Amino acid sequence: MIEFRNVSKVYNNGTEALHNINLSVEKGEFVFIVGSSGAGKSTFLKLVMCEERPNSGQIIVDGVDVTRIRKGKIPYIRRKMGIVFQDFRLIDHMTVYDNVAFAMRVVGASGRAIRKRVPYILSLVGLQHKAKHYPTELSGGERQRVGLARALVNNPSMIIADEPTGNIDPALSFEIVDLLSEINRRGTTVLMVTHEHSLVKHFHKRIIQIHSGEIVADTAEMQDTYAPPQYESPEEAVESDDDYAEYDNQETYEEPYEPDPQLMEQLELPEEDAVYDDLLQEEMVPEAYDQEYLDQTADNIAQEVLLEQSLAQEEDDSEEVEK
Repeated sequence: MIEFRNVSKVYNNGTEALHNINLSVEKGEFVFIVGSSGAGKSTFLKLVMCEERPNSGQIIVDGVDVTRIRKGKIPYIRRKMGIVFQDFRLIDHMTVYDNVAFAMRVVGASGRAIRKRVPYILSLVGLQHKAKHYPTELSGGERQRVGLARALVNNPSMIIADEPTGNIDPALSFEIVDLLSEINRRGTTVLMVTHEHSLVKHFHKRIIQIHSGEIVADTAEMQDTYAPPQYESPEEAVESDDDYAEYDNQETYEEPYEPDPQLMEQLELPEEDAVYDDLLQEEMVPEAYDQEYLDQTADNIAQEVLLEQSLAQEEDDSEEVEK
């Protein structure tokens, strides 16, 4: 689905954002991308979305070499992508329904297709009863689900989630990633940039760590052996993670969202519904993140995962010796 071959990116001011990156993300994978401030995560996403071009190397997206693609061809590549942002990017004077429908209107979808598709997508994210509400009337978790619905409405083959849980309560983050995981289980590739340690450890997904423009860890080879800790609830996961000691956990969290199994079974739609909002993608990747918190935790995520795997392997070896 995505392949980087010896990719490097240097900005005009001389900053080398990425250096000789080689990686491959297969169709249907779910990948967490972690790293500290200035590590190169934002540049990585911009290269995937064709917002930036590499100085050297080759980038393949869904079988197409986008390294030197003409500007006029970029919208056709972006039709394969749905993007979820940290700050929601909703239009306040539009209802929930219209925010989602907008992604179809700007690409010329018919009114009939919109009336059929939008209620269905809102049902998938559990917001059919909020269709006539405005973003300012919603909670943070609800607004992010609207953003996810907008990303899904044109049936993309890939979801790019750029810090999608950064502006919602920690426990509610699990609700969003649960939904992304369910969508991924239906075959959609998911790339998610995050700094939330609990999420990365709780969900058994591939982890790529970027540091100073280079990939320093990739857990692709340990998917069959690494078993992350499992928690009975999002609140328990947050409380069990020292990274969240700053939160008092006194907030009253919403009930975790459970997707309707029957609706999720219908996630794959006919080819004629696969249209995508090209205009929404222009200049919509944040230039910077809230890095103070990220710096405290992100650099050690992949190392901790590797350490846990190593300890687990030593225990298995000890049992074999005893036998």
